Amino acid sequence: MTMKRFENKVVLVTGGGSGIGHATALRFAQEGAAVIVVDRVAEHAQAVVAEVAALGQNTLAVCADVSLGDNVARMITETLQRFGRLDVIFNNAGIGGKSNTVQNMPAEDWDEVIAVNLRGVFLCCKYGLPALIQSGGGAIVNMGSSMAGWDTSAEGAAYMASKEGVTGLTKSLALQAAGHGIRVNAICPGIIQTRLSFQQDTAEHAWQDYFNRFAQRIPLRRVGQPEDVAAAVAFLASDDARYITGSMLLIDGGQTLQSWSNAPDRR
Repeated sequence: MTMKRFENKVVLVTGGGSGIGHATALRFAQEGAAVIVVDRVAEHAQAVVAEVAALGQNTLAVCADVSLGDNVARMITETLQRFGRLDVIFNNAGIGGKSNTVQNMPAEDWDEVIAVNLRGVFLCCKYGLPALIQSGGGAIVNMGSSMAGWDTSAEGAAYMASKEGVTGLTKSLALQAAGHGIRVNAICPGIIQTRLSFQQDTAEHAWQDYFNRFAQRIPLRRVGQPEDVAAAVAFLASDDARYITGSMLLIDGGQTLQSWSNAPDRR
């Protein structure tokens, strides 16, 4: 029987139109929440809202760009107008950016990644926190450092900087918000089978081969699925995690346990 940890709760998911956001919106709905699905592509948000509604839950699609303050303020206003409260925010919206060395990276590429991945989380917290306080407390779960806090990428400086920034923001906000009964945590996923993880080719055989080969480098011998992350987000947002705040939850199948000395041979 599915747990109903979010009955009478209102949950907002940014980047909810695909991948991890999509899976998490459905997880919250399955556990009884009313769900606001936010995406900068209106059709993607509306498609997920149709799935949430099919589960019998109240829902709302909002088209918004989290890097823009007026969009985020409107997102929160629409949520409160529709539901009268807000209990959980999952700051999931993000982009990978273009791989490049620092010396060759156009400043506008850097700015775009920081704007979405870090400024976007800041804005959602800035405008969402008063709504959580008004509701008497709640939880924020941020899309944190991925594996950037444990691993590194030579040509991913913008992405890594943005995610390390989210780690610092999460810790600071957790301390600030604790007195209001609001917990703030971050998830740090490893390789997850989504389009953000794989952009090299659109052909199914190409991405399937990529993920199959990557699985051999992970101790659990599979890549993560969006539903794996959704389960962790729901846990951190629920009362089951009522004494957890300011934490970074690594979800990587053991990938970062391996180093050069103990990694499996490449095939």
